Amino acid sequence: MSTLSNSGSFDKRLLSLHQSLGIPPDYLAACRLPMCNEPEVLVDAELDHYQRLQKLTPEAFAAWTAMKLAAKQASVTLFLISAFRGFQYQHDLILGKLQGGRSIGDILKVNAAPGFSEHHTGRAVDIGTTECDAVGIEFENSLAFQWLSKNADGFGFTMTYPRDNPSGIDYEPWHWCFSDPEQQL
Repeated sequence: MSTLSNSGSFDKRLLSLHQSLGIPPDYLAACRLPMCNEPEVLVDAELDHYQRLQKLTPEAFAAWTAMKLAAKQASVTLFLISAFRGFQYQHDLILGKLQGGRSIGDILKVNAAPGFSEHHTGRAVDIGTTECDAVGIEFENSLAFQWLSKNADGFGFTMTYPRDNPSGIDYEPWHWCFSDPEQQL
């Protein structure tokens, strides 16, 4: 069960974002995802696949850079599709899908509600490769995925949403999160 923080303004901000998206009031009680806070420090990482500047925590960026270099040395291409996303960005992402005709229930199977996305932490990355389209299940058949499955944990990255995960988020073989033992979600 998730709960909001002790900060009234934080609670109001998230509740307002949730209400504007039509997220049911019982979402907080039913949500199986941890609350994810935005970090105090982010650094410019690199341009993503769409030429947007991405940001990560300094530790996650250092780990991502080392992992990407090691993959390159093994002739495997990894690139960023998405990294840090703030609460408002997450709201706007979901709003766009709502405006496209998708239901909030379906959207919350693939996108966490504002306040619950690992992307808020500045430690999550959506990874792409030249072998397949971005953020598609076919990523699991790529050399990049095979390499990540064998090597990512050595750089502190874990695939958060494997098949049949308990979070309620659909399988995302492209989504990996850096675990910094000094920081908590």
